[in-house]
This record gives sequence, structure tokens and C-alpha cells, in this order.
Amino acid sequence: MSSATADSLNVSRETFSHLGTYVALVEKWNPRINLVARSTLPDLWDRHITDSVQIWQYAPQNWRKWADFGSGGGFPGLVVAILAKEHNPDGQVILVESDQRKAVFLRTVIRQIGLNAKVLDDRIEQVPALQADVISARALADLNTLLGFFVRHGAENSTGLFPKGAKWAAEVADAQENWCFSFTAHGSITQAEAVVLAVEGVSRV
Repeated sequence: MSSATADSLNVSRETFSHLGTYVALVEKWNPRINLVARSTLPDLWDRHITDSVQIWQYAPQNWRKWADFGSGGGFPGLVVAILAKEHNPDGQVILVESDQRKAVFLRTVIRQIGLNAKVLDDRIEQVPALQADVISARALADLNTLLGFFVRHGAENSTGLFPKGAKWAAEVADAQENWCFSFTAHGSITQAEAVVLAVEGVSRV
């Protein structure tokens, strides 16, 4: 049973209610589509919701377009869209997910909660350049690959927000062989040794 509350997540009661609607939809659809690993369902709030909420604080204020790659079950993209509904209603979240069944799920959540978001059910490499102010991806690819997506789809002065596990420093070192970039590693509140990498100023070596 989750210990998450509106206060612990630092969100309003209305936003917490929307997150609850989302969680209920994940639990309903998961047996058919496998949106999250079945073993993580009992910890859905802590493992997935809280982990996604923490990303929000590292984004620039008043962003206009946020692109989430490999959205899967919507973490962090749908969580960001739910937070934006209250705090940045003009900001649009674009969820890129090539799995058609997961794309249907994402659209269902967007419609039921009334989010300013849309789904592109195509491969990231095939999507036209998005010019996004913020780009996120969770458990999708190594940093070197993500920075390639970032350069293609980012606007000027974009920020990349990428949750990474305990081996994040090795990923940074590998990426620095091909890319110049600045980054800040923010300690994760959900997993020891994990971080949220905030990346800016990306260019090829």
C-alpha cells in the first residue's frame, strides 16, 4: 500500500485526484498491455508516480512544449501533463510511443483527465523535429543515444531531463566521447545512487 499523499508529493488535492485516476487506469489496463512490470504494481505510487513527479522541479518555468520519448505507460510524460494541467496549462506534452496499444492507452488517459497532450505513435527517428523546450525519457536508452534524439528534437536552449540509475557516471563518460554538453546530476528521492540528469548545451564533439 502506498504512503503517497497530496502533501508528500507536494501537489494539490485536485492534481492528486487526477494522478489517482491515472493510477486506476494503469491498474485496469496493465494485465492486457503490460504498461509496467507486474512486480512493481504494488509500489506504483512510489516506484513510478513519485519518480516521475520529481522530474518536474528541474524543468524551466513556463515551457511551451515538452517531448517525452518512449512514453510506454506514460512515465514521466503523463505525470508531467497532469502537473502541467494546474501549473502550466498552456504547455503541451508530446508523448512519442511507437507501440500502438500503449498509444491507445495514453490517448485514453489524456481524454479522461482532459490533458493538454498528444500522442505520436511513431518511432522517434521518424518523427519530424519537434523543437521541444524540454525533452525527457525514462528507461529508454543510454545517454549517448538520448543526446542524439535531443539534438534532433530540441529547441534553442532546451533542457533534457533523464532519470538514470547507479551507473549514470559511466553513461556520462561514454557520451562525452561523442558530445559536448553541460549537466547537473540531481540525486533521486526514490532510489539510492540514482539521479535525474539535467542536460543542456548539447553539440557534437
